[in-house]
Amino acid sequence: MKKLIAGNWKMNGSLAETGKLVQEIAAGILGDAALSGKCDLLVCPPHVYLQAAKAALGGSLMLGAQDCSALDNGAMTGDISAAMLKDAGCHYVSLGASERRQHHGEKSEFVALKAAKAHENG
Repeated sequence: MKKLIAGNWKMNGSLAETGKLVQEIAAGILGDAALSGKCDLLVCPPHVYLQAAKAALGGSLMLGAQDCSALDNGAMTGDISAAMLKDAGCHYVSLGASERRQHHGEKSEFVALKAAKAHENG
């Protein structure tokens, strides 16, 4: 089974920095014979930069999101559904981050609901 190496830069960066960072990550990984082809590579930029990251990936890395909603759709300002993330080209979503638990009060039961939605849209 291949290993997965994932990078998440939280709520940092800019549009220009996202493209540059993804290109640098891809070049560094692809240039490393010890890693190339031996593991899957994933980047999880902030939601607003998903398309910029996708454009910069060039097929060498997979795209993931930093969070998703526990709901399919509705009047949930700012939330992003798992189906929307899949439509945007995401293969993965990172859930249960410590800062979401600390600052947003997310409990394991709520993270499990999000995970179920992500799995349904897999």
